[in-house]
Amino acid sequence: MLGIPRRYSHFVFGIIQSGLTSLIAAGIASVPAGSALVFLEHWMVSWLIAWAAMLPIVLLAAPAIRAFSLRLTREERAPCAGRQA
Repeated sequence: MLGIPRRYSHFVFGIIQSGLTSLIAAGIASVPAGSALVFLEHWMVSWLIAWAAMLPIVLLAAPAIRAFSLRLTREERAPCAGRQA
């Protein structure tokens, strides 16, 4: 592995998540392209632009989204060991 310290895992997650999401979205947006070569060229250029735009947004928004999702959910309680059904 790369040996990146665990405290930077949220950055690694953001890079992977934004890259994958923008790759899929750019591919979908490029489908109307004519030939396979035009499609691939359009897809790669669109993906690089989308990734460059999304990466800082994902890295900056992820902590707020995580905090918001934690406020919308609750911790699950473990079943009591002494309780009979």
